[in-house]
Amino acid sequence: MSNQQPTLTYWHVWTDEQGISHQTQCELSNFEQSSIAEGTDPQWNNRLLTSGANIMFTVLPVDWVGEWHENPQPQWIVPLSGRWFVETMDGQRVEMGPGDVSFGGDQNTQADDEDKKGHLSGTVGDEPAVLMIAQLNDEQYIAAKPGAFA
Repeated sequence: MSNQQPTLTYWHVWTDEQGISHQTQCELSNFEQSSIAEGTDPQWNNRLLTSGANIMFTVLPVDWVGEWHENPQPQWIVPLSGRWFVETMDGQRVEMGPGDVSFGGDQNTQADDEDKKGHLSGTVGDEPAVLMIAQLNDEQYIAAKPGAFA
């Protein structure tokens, strides 16, 4: 096993002090070598949360668009198949597919002059996007800023 501590890159959707949403690429780096079960070899684990999450799987149909909205609660989103996009109020659009990770923390945005609030999202391409979502129940993560999980 490599002794070099790994990192995992993710997109963090967040709200600034003016209520505008943005996306920033961040890294999870607090990995520790430990066994996940008795009798297994050590592996690199980042125990980000130990309780307080709702896990769901969702399938976004081809041509699905989630009009401007905030993430309903802080949530980790991992595409399992297909592709989807997230566009924030600052105009940045990020497309993601299997292996990409996004954290949705754009709560408390303020509608702009075009009535945009939160983010726009939707599927990309000619196949549905299958997502795994872990919604966090801990209020400390509402509108979390980049670096909150460092």
